[in-house]
Amino acid sequence: MNMDFNFFMNDVVANARREIVDAGYTELKTPEEVEKAIAQKGTTLVMVNSVCGCAGGIARPAAAHALHYDKRPDHLVTVFAGQDKEATETARSYFTGFPPSSPSFALLKDGKLCAMIERHDIEGHEPMAVIQKLQNAFEQHCEDL
Repeated sequence: MNMDFNFFMNDVVANARREIVDAGYTELKTPEEVEKAIAQKGTTLVMVNSVCGCAGGIARPAAAHALHYDKRPDHLVTVFAGQDKEATETARSYFTGFPPSSPSFALLKDGKLCAMIERHDIEGHEPMAVIQKLQNAFEQHCEDL
């Protein structure tokens, strides 16, 4: 069997992108889009997407299901590590004090980081544990819907 690796990876990336966009997140592909999104007033959840099978397979469903809560961010955005490199680098410049991590979540309020969920908080954990971490951050920093 001869399989084109790039064809396979393009399909994996497309599915990972679609899954998070279908959950209600706006995809940011350029540094300018990231700057504009983070400059918005209110709370912004940035999901750093990744094709990592184990952690990404937990993070994307958690990103979707965590939104079923009384409090949630005003804005939902995503960058894709390893794909939209400049956009991801720009987003990570706001995550002061944290090394690059993907997948991960950063909750910002008026452009300032207030909560971070890194890969080590995702990988090896049950999706419900990650959902709970996200909702705890929403409870502390977001307003009721």
